[in-house]
Amino acid sequence: MKIGCPTEIKPQEFRVGITPAAAQEAVAHGHTVVMQVGAGLGSGFDDADYRAAGATLVDTAEQVFATADMIVKVKEPQAVERKLLRDGQILFTYLHLAPDPDQTRDLIASGATCIAYETVTDDRGGLPLLAPMSEVAGRLAPQVGAWTLQKANGGRGVLLGGVPGVLPAKVLVIGGGVVGTHAARVAAGMGADVTVLDRSLHRMRYLDDVFGGVFKTGYASAARTADMVAEADMVIGAVLVPGAAAPRLVTRTQLSTMKPGAAIVDVAIDQGGCFETSRATTHQDPIYDVDGIMHYCVANMPGAVARTSTLALGNATLPFMLALADKGWKDACADDPHLLNGLNVHAGKLTYFAVGKALGLDVTAPQVALKL
Repeated sequence: MKIGCPTEIKPQEFRVGITPAAAQEAVAHGHTVVMQVGAGLGSGFDDADYRAAGATLVDTAEQVFATADMIVKVKEPQAVERKLLRDGQILFTYLHLAPDPDQTRDLIASGATCIAYETVTDDRGGLPLLAPMSEVAGRLAPQVGAWTLQKANGGRGVLLGGVPGVLPAKVLVIGGGVVGTHAARVAAGMGADVTVLDRSLHRMRYLDDVFGGVFKTGYASAARTADMVAEADMVIGAVLVPGAAAPRLVTRTQLSTMKPGAAIVDVAIDQGGCFETSRATTHQDPIYDVDGIMHYCVANMPGAVARTSTLALGNATLPFMLALADKGWKDACADDPHLLNGLNVHAGKLTYFAVGKALGLDVTAPQVALKL
């Protein structure tokens, strides 16, 4: 199979879909890897690294898309890239379709087979291709939140860890999954007073057992969430419904109860965000003010640490990429129901129910799509 990897063109996106190590593995399996010139530079991989791995380099994204049977990326294809997709081509990348009707319509119209990293599952109920970036984003959230809290950036001027005689900042993490756990761990490590809210008693027991009171946990009732939002210096939104739009957990009205200059970090912004006032921003212009509350809503947070993120993502995606290339997408998905869960679009059909529910579109079951 011919596997193509273009340079990412989303603003301030420095990751790359295929590392030189992954390219070498694919070539060893008998496949051709076609890289766009400069695709890996943002992650610290130069063209010579890919040539040494056996990849072929071409000048333009148009050449990559025209040549490849499967496109491997990091971020969802932008509008100009979606026009390059063709009938029968495989797209393997993050998609986040639920809050993005334009992309969904374009992918359906393309006739391509689109497999989303974020909905591939594993036998433990996890999301193995989302987890590495959730870990990165979770660990980044307190770091960027601390920066947002600085007075020069419009924040309260509060130091997360405080100093002797001055209390630390109160950090509220909504959601105790992968993002929330890593965010709480880092925020607590920075000396903050951290509480994680979740609705799973099992998850809260796990967090308490593993972290031994390093941070507190609480049940995420609407009333409890509202009370703690009002008390917090920083609120980190870390709630995920796989493949679906994120639930809106904090309303604009509730902003009036928050401390002036408090910071919101919405890690769920890729799925639409979990604050009513969230809108996607970029690393170039990451924060904005709504009613005196500072919002950090960068939609590709892991892109800020592109090398770490690319290596972590590549470790996770490589086995699936090779399965798709070695077997073809139909046999690979038939052999692995967890990979089949990643199928979002095929042959002009939407195949992921949570996206159909979010956008009001008809859905074809992925098992049916295997027979199309």
